[in-house]
Amino acid sequence: MISIRRKPQDEVVNRLGRVQEVARQGADRWRQGASVAAERIGPIANERVLVVRGWSAPRLRQAARYVETGLAPRVSTFLSDVAGRVEPPKRTKPGRGALMAMMGVVAAVGVVGAVATRRGAIRDMAKGSGEQAHSATSADSMTVSGADVDGQVHSPH
Repeated sequence: MISIRRKPQDEVVNRLGRVQEVARQGADRWRQGASVAAERIGPIANERVLVVRGWSAPRLRQAARYVETGLAPRVSTFLSDVAGRVEPPKRTKPGRGALMAMMGVVAAVGVVGAVATRRGAIRDMAKGSGEQAHSATSADSMTVSGADVDGQVHSPH
């Protein structure tokens, strides 16, 4: 039959105290064993660490050289290419290009008009002076500087 009565409190405290004491003794034994093992293994482990460091240092230098000379330029080129593809196209300002083209066309038309007007004035002068004064033999002998602003030709006398 199972008793539902509570066990006396002193008995529980005594059991806990005994378990704690056994745990302390076990921990002390483990600590002593671990320190003995560490004293034996420590020098061997230090030597192995030095061997591993001696083995890994040249390989790390070799990897560093590869990254500098082989990998980094490739990565740099790749990133530059990707940046070129990702960058949006540069927009030109339509007003400035169109304005410059228009100014060029207007200037060209103005020059053509001025030349055509001068040629027409020279022809008119040649016809008029050929009829009035027969001393001029052709329009080639007439110069532009002989004509006034309003197209009147003055004789040099």
